[in-house]
Amino acid sequence: MQPVIVSIDVPQTPEQVHDFLDVMAHHERFTDHYLTGWRYSGPGRGVGPGATVTAALGGTRTDITIEVVETEVPWRIVERNVGAAGRRLAHGTYTIEPPAAGGSRVSFEYAWARAPLADRLLAPVVRPMTRRANRTVMRRPATELARHVGTTRS
Repeated sequence: MQPVIVSIDVPQTPEQVHDFLDVMAHHERFTDHYLTGWRYSGPGRGVGPGATVTAALGGTRTDITIEVVETEVPWRIVERNVGAAGRRLAHGTYTIEPPAAGGSRVSFEYAWARAPLADRLLAPVVRPMTRRANRTVMRRPATELARHVGTTRS
């Protein structure tokens, strides 16, 4: 299946954006419209934090395990997602770039490495549904980043 990519521009620097996204618990704040029941494991940030969540999309509910497998400060964070009882393997990659106008362009790519037959057959429905959910995800961090950066400044 082709990946789904969504982006947003925010006024915060790449360092500020990475600092916020690097904390797994922060993701609950902007994904709670379709990911619920967050149960955390591992360290709070960097490589190794994880969470098991319940994803509700398209009338179905499934548990997904998320683990941060790579981070490159301040440019990239890669998460491995396993769902559908291990039949679905995907990677979610946040890429943070400084546009010429200042601030940051934050992109999120959801790429399936392995998908159950039902996902592949329903790709014309699954991909747009995933894109819509992730567009909402990308709009919400702008507000959360403003709160976070406002509370962490010295």
